[in-house]
Amino acid sequence: MLADYHLHTHNSDDSKIEMHEYAEKALELEFDELCYTDHKDFDVTGLGGINAEKYLSEYRDVLEKFDGKLSIKLGAEFGMQIFNTDKFEKLFSSLPLDFVILSFHTVDGKMLWNKDFFDGRTQQEYNERYYQEIIDVTKVYKNYSVLGHLDLIRRYDTSYYPFEKVKSFIAEILKQIINDGKGLEVNTSCFRYKIPDLTPSVDILNLYKDLGGEILTIGSDSHSTAHFGFKIAEVQKQLKELGFKHFYTFDKMIPLEHNLV
Repeated sequence: MLADYHLHTHNSDDSKIEMHEYAEKALELEFDELCYTDHKDFDVTGLGGINAEKYLSEYRDVLEKFDGKLSIKLGAEFGMQIFNTDKFEKLFSSLPLDFVILSFHTVDGKMLWNKDFFDGRTQQEYNERYYQEIIDVTKVYKNYSVLGHLDLIRRYDTSYYPFEKVKSFIAEILKQIINDGKGLEVNTSCFRYKIPDLTPSVDILNLYKDLGGEILTIGSDSHSTAHFGFKIAEVQKQLKELGFKHFYTFDKMIPLEHNLV
C-alpha cells in the first residue's frame, strides 16, 4: 500500500495547489490513499492557514468527485505553541478530522525557518528550548495523531547539534507519546532539503523502536504536486530495514496498520 500523509493545498498560506490536483496525481502514481494536512498556526505574523468551513466544503467536493477511485482523508497540521493549545481544541472540535499532525514551527512566538528563534541563544540553549516546548505541549494536548518532523530544527540548524546532547529530552517526548497512543511522522522532505539523514533521524527512530513505539506515518510534506509521494516507497523499505514492521494510516483519528513493503 502507498499513502502520502502530509500534503498542503491552497488552504495553507504556502501552497497554491487545489485539492483535486493531488488526487489526480495520486491516481497517476497509483497511490492508494492520501491525506490533506493543511496548516493552522495561531499567533504568528504571516502564518494562518485553514478556514474550517471552507476547508470542509472543498474536501467534500473532492471526496464526491473521486468516490470509489481513491481513499481520501481529511487532516490538518497544527503548528502549536504552549500558550495557544486552547485555540486548537476549538478548531479540532469544528472539523471531522481523520488525522492531525502536531508540529512546532514556532517557539516563544519566534519562527524557526527565518532563525529568529536562534537569535540571542547558544546552540545548546535553542535546541534544548525547542525540545522542552514539545515536552510541555505533549503533556497537556492530546487531540493529535503523530508528531510531525520531530527534529525539524535540524532543517535550519545545519551544524546539527549532536543527538546525544538532547537524547534525554527526546526520550521524554517519545515516552509521553507512546504512553498516549500517539506516533511519529517520517517526513520525506529530508531528501529535498538534502539533510544527510531521515527526518526524524535514524537515532530517534531507533530510540522510538527501543522504547516500544510502533505508530509511524509517512508524508512528503508537499506544497506542489511535483513532490507528491516523493521517496515514500523508498522510506518504507528503510523503515523495514530498521526493524519496523508496519506503517499507519488513520480513519476518524484511529490508527490502522499496514505492512511495510
